[in-house]
Amino acid sequence: MGLEGVREAARHDRRLRFTALLHHVTPQLLTQSYKALSRRAAVGVDGVTWSEYGQGLEARIERLHRAVHEGTYRAQPSRRSYIPKADGSKRPLGIAALEDKIVQQAVATVLSAIYEQDFLGFSYGFRTGRRQHDALDALTVALQKRKVNWILDADIKAFFDNIDHEWMMRFLKHRVADHRVLRLIRKWLKAGIIEEGKRIEGQKGSPQGAVISPFLSNLYLHYVLDLWTHQWRRRSAMGEVIITRYADDAVLGFQHASDAKRFLRAMRERFAGFGLELHPDKTRLIEFGRYAAQRREERGQGKPETFDFLGFTHCCHRTRRGDFVVRRLSNKKRMRASLAAIRKELKRRRHDAVAMQGRWLRQKAQGYFNYFAVPGNLRRLIGYRREVVRAWRQSLRRRSQRAHMAWDRFARLIDLYIPQVRQLHPYPSERFRVSNQGKSRMQ
Repeated sequence: MGLEGVREAARHDRRLRFTALLHHVTPQLLTQSYKALSRRAAVGVDGVTWSEYGQGLEARIERLHRAVHEGTYRAQPSRRSYIPKADGSKRPLGIAALEDKIVQQAVATVLSAIYEQDFLGFSYGFRTGRRQHDALDALTVALQKRKVNWILDADIKAFFDNIDHEWMMRFLKHRVADHRVLRLIRKWLKAGIIEEGKRIEGQKGSPQGAVISPFLSNLYLHYVLDLWTHQWRRRSAMGEVIITRYADDAVLGFQHASDAKRFLRAMRERFAGFGLELHPDKTRLIEFGRYAAQRREERGQGKPETFDFLGFTHCCHRTRRGDFVVRRLSNKKRMRASLAAIRKELKRRRHDAVAMQGRWLRQKAQGYFNYFAVPGNLRRLIGYRREVVRAWRQSLRRRSQRAHMAWDRFARLIDLYIPQVRQLHPYPSERFRVSNQGKSRMQ
């Protein structure tokens, strides 16, 4: 039975436990997993790059396959690395050794064949065919079409660092009875990290950045949050409840404030039982929806509050006809961070050829537009483009003793290299209807 047979069996029987899975980790799958990895990813403690491993790939894969199936494979600790966040803090990452990445990718592929049949429709993060914009569209359509008056913006405090290993293994055993696969996952969870030359054993958590972590995070929240929320809104809610989750970012909408407050209390208690905690400062319950502006005006409270999800600030808005819509704008903090990174890199590239700078800027600006060019956000993107142009002009002026650059010359460079702002995404209802063929993924 190949992976397609695994999918069919999992779909047919939601209680089936799979006793033999490791044989699906074949040399062919390991090779595919290697090729799926990023060519330029940071190296782990082994110091082996993707291209170096590719030299003599067939022999390396055969040895790795044999080690996995004979039980001699040993997981190596991850190398600790930090990347800056938009708020100025740093996010800890765990960079696995290359062979660990390959095996993790292969095992995640096998397990996804099972759990993709179990994961609920409102879960979008790190799943095949479910992008960030699919989650954004689903949320927007629900806010505009369903009875939503309150938003719970739930932020899980240091989620990846606090995953409980024993609960994780218990969750896996609902579907996986192959002890060899379970042993592999436990090895990865316990491998720990190397930081400043010292090994820190893994007592809890799954390193953010490890190939297996996105799958494990979805699995953990499937049991801790998704199934429980789906049951709670059916049994305990007095009004409508919607939820959209992308990885550990979840937004819930409620018709009644009383439901929202009861759910928040229950959610805190639920999380505490599984080693998780809602961030006390970042978790917010706000009034939001088609009647929020009117009600807040009657109480003298000003405009409705906004919330952030997947890089966009979501706002209550009215069209010229007076229809309620959710306007999505580029998050200002992230936009400033992006522009600051561009200025910093331009300073480093100051003495590169103008054409090289222009090609690099085109790539950065187009990548930003590809994600953020949604309906209603073009004015903010025009401001972003203007700042990119300004940063480039300042950089070019500073590399020369001449304080002035002819505008007509610079204008030609702008037209040549800096892409124009235009809408690149359809309206949420259009794409949501097409991608779901008339059937909602909200469940």
